[in-house]
Amino acid sequence: MSNAVVSAFKNKQLRKKLLFTTLILIVVRFGSQLPIPEIDSAQISAYLKSTLGDSFSLLNSFTGGSFMQMSVFALSVTPYITSSIIMQLMTIAIPKLEEMQKEGEDGRKKIAEYTRYLTVALALFQSSAMAIGFGKQGLLYEDAQNVWGYMTVIAAMTAGSALLMWIGERITEKGVGNGISIVLLINIVSSLPQDVLMLYERFMAGK
Repeated sequence: MSNAVVSAFKNKQLRKKLLFTTLILIVVRFGSQLPIPEIDSAQISAYLKSTLGDSFSLLNSFTGGSFMQMSVFALSVTPYITSSIIMQLMTIAIPKLEEMQKEGEDGRKKIAEYTRYLTVALALFQSSAMAIGFGKQGLLYEDAQNVWGYMTVIAAMTAGSALLMWIGERITEKGVGNGISIVLLINIVSSLPQDVLMLYERFMAGK
């Protein structure tokens, strides 16, 4: 296996792809720690833990801790995945989309474009619902419980999801592997040390 790794780094093109993917993933992890303006992340984290229970930990692991931090990447790539599934189902149900898919590369590009638009629409809907819900629960800062505060939260979360979609596509195009899958993988792997520590403290420490 070590020989395969050494051979991979000797290949100049593959080395560039690996370096590009690594740098992009660093940006992803940085964005996962960048808090959304106007949001009290500590109160929201406590609220979500009390209402979602164990489901919160699972959801948080898929976002690489972004959901707990309420960072700009809190929605992660879930709007893109959802829109991709919807477009696949619509391709089966709508003959025009099915014909478009059979047109070859041009047809697939059009469907990919529609998927992007649907992703932004879903992210806008989800972020609006979350912003309004948090506002009604008093989880926004007091001076942000107004239209401008809601718009700031919605814009930050929608832009974060759109940026992750763009990052995933760039990794697919210029990096290594499927970009969206790589982003999901790095999010899950980044939460492993914390999960292992939690399991140790819960089941092994002091016994």
